Amino acid sequence: MKRREFITLIAAAAASPRAGRAQQGERVRRIGVLLYLVAGDAEGQARLAAFTQALSQLGWSEGRNLRIDTRWATADDVHRHAAELVALAPDVLLAATGTQPWHRCCRRREPFRSCS
Repeated sequence: MKRREFITLIAAAAASPRAGRAQQGERVRRIGVLLYLVAGDAEGQARLAAFTQALSQLGWSEGRNLRIDTRWATADDVHRHAAELVALAPDVLLAATGTQPWHRCCRRREPFRSCS
């Protein structure tokens, strides 16, 4: 094979759609986390750290194949934060709360409505 033919073959392989797909990373999944706690709450921080550590052990890494959008909510703003997370259309939505069933409000692909 001549040098020009070889270079043309390599250039064609590099420009093919198949080669381009092979270089793309895997899809980044999105998790929405709604914590019914104030942002500085030590227990909430520990729970979030344990959650991300467990995901890491399963091969999920923020910035590589995972994005976690976290909202810390109080009684005054929980509905607003829940609506924000739903609008982001995450692949999974986790609502960690006290005794209120806020998770019923956070259904994907449905308009947000109050659970009260």
